[in-house]
Amino acid sequence: MEKLKKRWGITSNWQIAVIFIVFAVTGSTASYIGKPILGFFNITKETLNPFLYWTIRILLLFIVYQFLLVFFGWLFGQFKFFWNFEKKMLVRLGFKFLKD
Repeated sequence: MEKLKKRWGITSNWQIAVIFIVFAVTGSTASYIGKPILGFFNITKETLNPFLYWTIRILLLFIVYQFLLVFFGWLFGQFKFFWNFEKKMLVRLGFKFLKD
């Protein structure tokens, strides 16, 4: 646990517990709201090739997850941690303009 706290730059076990909760809530919420969003656009397994359906669903979940991660981080009082986490991930994906 100490290695993780040092790597993430946090000091308390409480903060690490909150961060884990935010990751869990974000993943569950993104997964839960993904299907209705696709349904709104009439994108279902029945109307689309299964490979294309799952590709679109995974891309949608990835995008929704990014927004929800920062939102839930803010809601749980860990905005700074998750904003920095988000920027680091997006820089690795090629969004270099976000680099500090």
